[in-house]
Amino acid sequence: MTHTAPPQPPVPAPEQQTLNQQLEELPITKHLMILRQHLFKIVGILLILFLCLLPFANSSYQLLSEPLRAQLPTSSSMIATDVAATFMAPFKLNFFVALMIAMPFIMYQLWSFVKPALYEKERFLALPLLVGSIVLFYAGIAFAYFIALPSILHFFISVSPETVAPMTDINSYLAFCLKLFLVFGITFEIPIVTLILILIGVVSTQTLVEKRRFIIVGCFFVAMFVTPPDALSMLMLAIPMWLLFELGLFFGKMLEKRHHA
Repeated sequence: MTHTAPPQPPVPAPEQQTLNQQLEELPITKHLMILRQHLFKIVGILLILFLCLLPFANSSYQLLSEPLRAQLPTSSSMIATDVAATFMAPFKLNFFVALMIAMPFIMYQLWSFVKPALYEKERFLALPLLVGSIVLFYAGIAFAYFIALPSILHFFISVSPETVAPMTDINSYLAFCLKLFLVFGITFEIPIVTLILILIGVVSTQTLVEKRRFIIVGCFFVAMFVTPPDALSMLMLAIPMWLLFELGLFFGKMLEKRHHA
């Protein structure tokens, strides 16, 4: 009687097998030590950028306040209701600018940390998504500064009563701008989030097409809560959210076609 040997599982490629062995051999403390090294680099570059930009902090705030000062009447100006506001507002903005400039470096450090755990195909897809997320985040901030912010400020100032002279506190204006920048920066990541959900199999493009009407309503619902309480702000966020979702859906369909080809 002839005995046949049971089928053996496929042997991974030597490089991938070695990588898997190295990852299995690393204890959790080693992973934390590697992560700490990357975090130290991130903190270091943030500190260097912050110190280098500190002499230009007031100029940075002048640039940020330009959209508001352009809308204010000649008899109005910005005010400071706190003694330390004239120092703290540019100080906070300086840190935000340093964070935005360092964002590619921060994302690269996070990428370097997770890269060894990815397969070759995952690396091929993750790098374009990483670059795309950085570009879209900057695009969201640029859209907020050059388009959304002037339009929103013009609306608010134009509807103010004639007997009221608009004088905005510099801390309040800074908080308003930073919130607006972060909201639009995160919103512009919708195509990346959509692609990731499609790639990992959480949803399919067909499901997204079927749920499109609910997603559009959700865009307006989210925009209503994260923007100032006026219709213009809501529309200026909801419509880009919808268009960005359609962009992510379009590329998702291309990826699905390429996968099934």
